[in-house]
Amino acid sequence: MELTPKQQVVEALRSSKNFLILTHKNPDGDALGSMLALYLTLRRLEKNVTVVSLDALPSVFSFLPSIDQIEKSFAGSRDFVISVNTSEVSADKIMYKVHEGRLDVVITPKRGQFSSGLVSFPKGGFNFDAIVVLDSPDLERVGKLYEENADIFFEVPVINIDHHAGNDHFGKINFIEITATSTAEILVSIIESLTGDPKFFDENIATNLLTGIITDTNSFQNTNTTPKSLTVAAQLVALGGRQQEIIKNIYKTKSLSTLKLWGRGLSNLHEEKEYSFIWSTVSKNDYLETGALADESSGLIDELLKTASGVEFALLLSEQDGDVHGSLRATGPTHDVREIATLFDGGGHSAAAGFQINDTTLEESKDKIINKIKSFQRDKQNKIETPVSNIERIS
Repeated sequence: MELTPKQQVVEALRSSKNFLILTHKNPDGDALGSMLALYLTLRRLEKNVTVVSLDALPSVFSFLPSIDQIEKSFAGSRDFVISVNTSEVSADKIMYKVHEGRLDVVITPKRGQFSSGLVSFPKGGFNFDAIVVLDSPDLERVGKLYEENADIFFEVPVINIDHHAGNDHFGKINFIEITATSTAEILVSIIESLTGDPKFFDENIATNLLTGIITDTNSFQNTNTTPKSLTVAAQLVALGGRQQEIIKNIYKTKSLSTLKLWGRGLSNLHEEKEYSFIWSTVSKNDYLETGALADESSGLIDELLKTASGVEFALLLSEQDGDVHGSLRATGPTHDVREIATLFDGGGHSAAAGFQINDTTLEESKDKIINKIKSFQRDKQNKIETPVSNIERIS
């Protein structure tokens, strides 16, 4: 009988020894919580684990257990191979010497003579048995690490675990559960199956996973909250997940620069009543003048929703590092903001989605983005079904 995707993931995690764990660029609470929970799980199972994020980590998540284990650079870890052609000259013995900062490999021939022409340097393999990509709909979203090290994703088996409906199924193994509120929620059942021990979860693993669920549901306020997510969250709290610590750090602790930045965002609020959405902007100057970092706009989109009434979704456009980022949140279960994000080659899920437009400024792109969304909303509002009487019947 063919294994289910979940069983394939569990078997791959069980049988492999050396792991590389990655997530999407500009990681959020679900991405970081999932990475760290899986890292801690595999380490307790005596696996070798490397976890990498090349992007700056939001300071709000500095409380997460083992976040200091996330590496900020990636060298590729490819073996260096020296190959010697022995078809004409056979080797009698091989030894090596290390001295004065140099490694000398000494080959004594059994017959004949070795020469430099018999030596080549083929590419060595990577020192990973598997790559686990969490919470990313495609490899491009992994960012620079994928762009600069594309070979590794074709040479090492990729395990793709995600909850986004638009996932590209880019892995050798793909476990995509679109009914889950978060990737962290999916990992709970994977870890249970992998260890076979409901008591395996310690406080740190439970806290990381609970962070992923809480942030992707906005503390269970978003429309994607399900009975299962509440049940799983309760399970994690019972296992020692520090729910109050999560709430304090994410929702109740705001720096003065964050509050000033959010004030700018709220003062820039626009309502498009005819097109059923609201939107706001945070410019490069807003960050500079308030002294806020790029990650401090996180959470502002949810504040916008609290001011919204009678709209389908909220949009926040922020100008960061020469790019414009768009964050979208739906106000109800019947509105799918992923459709909006795909207009700009973005993605996400129905309740929350995002996109990024590279090498542009807010001033250059703002009107184009808003007009394109208005056009989409207008077409959706004007769309009418073809009357049944006009459909040619096929006998």
